[in-house]
Amino acid sequence: MNPWLLAAIVAVLVIAIVIKRLIGEPVNVRDLFVAPVILTGIGILSLVKVKDVAETDLTWVIAGTILGTALGALRGATIQLSDKHGVLWQRYTGRTFLTVLGTLAVMAGFSVLAGKMGIHEESRPIHLSIGVSFLGESLLVACRGKAAGIPFAPDHRHR
Repeated sequence: MNPWLLAAIVAVLVIAIVIKRLIGEPVNVRDLFVAPVILTGIGILSLVKVKDVAETDLTWVIAGTILGTALGALRGATIQLSDKHGVLWQRYTGRTFLTVLGTLAVMAGFSVLAGKMGIHEESRPIHLSIGVSFLGESLLVACRGKAAGIPFAPDHRHR
């Protein structure tokens, strides 16, 4: 796939997620996990296509994946959850955006360090980083919602 087209698709997905969550939206399992799984899958597919991936590259990818998931979960802790019309709703807050800035700085530093350690640029797909970050966020939001006892919204396709 053309890298510019792929970048555009990823950008549209991320922007759509952020806008919906800034406005506030009902939380349903499909909306919570589909985009992060797609982005993570694109990242893994990009990584699989790289030739000559060294063990050190994989070690950094695994460490980056764990770090990205943890930072996403940290962001998920800042999201406002509420009961609206009997279902779970989420909304990004000012703290969420401050956390985004902090996590971007941490991941940028991690990426620079990986580059200085000789890790190949192709071994660090941005799609994977974004995907696991949103996956970490979604996992924490799902756990928080479940713990609150507020039912998830039904899939809007079945309303």
